[in-house]
Amino acid sequence: MFENQPKGLYALSLANTGERFGYYTMLAIFTLFLQANFGFSATMAGQIYGIFLFLVYFLPLLGGILADKFGFGRMVTLGIVIMFIGYLLMAMPLGNGTSALVAMFAALVLVSLGTGLFKGNLQVMVGNLYDAPEYANRRDAAFSIFYMAINIGAMFAPSAAVWVMDWAQRSFGVSEAEAYHYAFGVACASLIVSMAIYYGFRKTFKHAETIAATAKSDSKTIGSDPTHPDVSDKDRIVALCLVFAVVIFFWMSFHQNGLTLTFFARDYVVTSASGLVGMEFNVFNFVLVILIVYALFSLFKSKTSKGKTISAIVIVLSVAGLVYQYMTLPESVKVSAPIFQQFNPCFVVALTPVSMAIFGWLAKTGREPSAPRKIAYGMFVAGIAYIIMCVGSIGLPTPEQITDPAVAASDYRVSPNWLVSTYLVLTFGELLLSPMGISFVSKVAPVKYKGLMMGGWFAATAIGNYLTSVAAVLWGLPLWIVWAVLTALCLLAALFMFSIMKRLEKVC
Repeated sequence: MFENQPKGLYALSLANTGERFGYYTMLAIFTLFLQANFGFSATMAGQIYGIFLFLVYFLPLLGGILADKFGFGRMVTLGIVIMFIGYLLMAMPLGNGTSALVAMFAALVLVSLGTGLFKGNLQVMVGNLYDAPEYANRRDAAFSIFYMAINIGAMFAPSAAVWVMDWAQRSFGVSEAEAYHYAFGVACASLIVSMAIYYGFRKTFKHAETIAATAKSDSKTIGSDPTHPDVSDKDRIVALCLVFAVVIFFWMSFHQNGLTLTFFARDYVVTSASGLVGMEFNVFNFVLVILIVYALFSLFKSKTSKGKTISAIVIVLSVAGLVYQYMTLPESVKVSAPIFQQFNPCFVVALTPVSMAIFGWLAKTGREPSAPRKIAYGMFVAGIAYIIMCVGSIGLPTPEQITDPAVAASDYRVSPNWLVSTYLVLTFGELLLSPMGISFVSKVAPVKYKGLMMGGWFAATAIGNYLTSVAAVLWGLPLWIVWAVLTALCLLAALFMFSIMKRLEKVC
């Protein structure tokens, strides 16, 4: 998994980990902040959330166009600086008046623009590392590692947001609305770390900052592919656009994690847990499980007795740590709505080596699905995830009904495992779709349009992100209807992708 990869991959991955940690710290509490600080309704918070996510993922299109002209490295640096200013504005406690609203919207624009310059171009640079013939066959594995690094940052973000808010309230006696700003400040610090990593290890990937710009001047290399001489640039762009159209519906469903799934966690899930369920709400327990998973892989794949011994020790210590955590677990553990957003990245980090091992075995036997086929499977799995929510929501009151004082919370609050199970299945879909989609774009995109096409992937994500607000508009209906709509869209998108599979696989 980690063998024979260029050093630049790890430097770029860690730089992205720092940036994503800050972003997901903010996102874990963003809609709750909008409601607590400004008193917005679920629909209004959903609209702002959707527009923000749209900009975050649409502006990489602009970032890609600029990078194709000026170079990827320059745009990445500029993006970090702009993001830092945006997060700094979010961290300023300006209250809930007009000036606070203006500052918040300005901050969202800056964060979106900075992310647009940073995110897609960093990923193009990762792809550029694998244009070298000696690394070409490791591209999919590289993007799985890169994607795992993103989720390491995201994994700790919800806990960091909740911990910083609790600390601010205990230490300074601030209200909940003011405490959110302290959590936003975490994002500023994470960007400083990201910038330090990027420039500290720049020599390992500096050659990837301008590859597309130089290749563009050589017309003989444009669109050339000795393995697919009959595939034109037009065929490639059309195939990519078809994939972009399909993944819109995945991101519409997936990014409910910061919207309706968070509302569900806040309003419909029990507020405390105990035993094994209670252990799920401590991210460090997941770290121990992840260590066990990786150590097991190392134990069976290590070629030396020393490697096997170290792996066995890690497993024993991690199991002992879990036993200790269970034995010292409080009688009741608080279940906080933002913490649910830790499950998806935790599952991504834990399951990435499993998925890579499965696909590696399939590749050796000549049965590995193509990238477009994996994406279609991912759409199908996402639909299954929301079937779980449909079943778990049957018989629950509507959001309006739970405001009735006559309705006791104990009569309708459900187990956290409905949401945890949904996040687990969504993660399987994500691992099939997202890293493979990014790898597919970096491989198939014509050389002179690499930045633009990666921006197109994010533009499709952006449209899906904006459409997350549709579920917020439906939030007053019986909950199972909200989840059924998302289920239907994912399954229909999967069927459409299977129907055009031959055309997509032609360019692979």
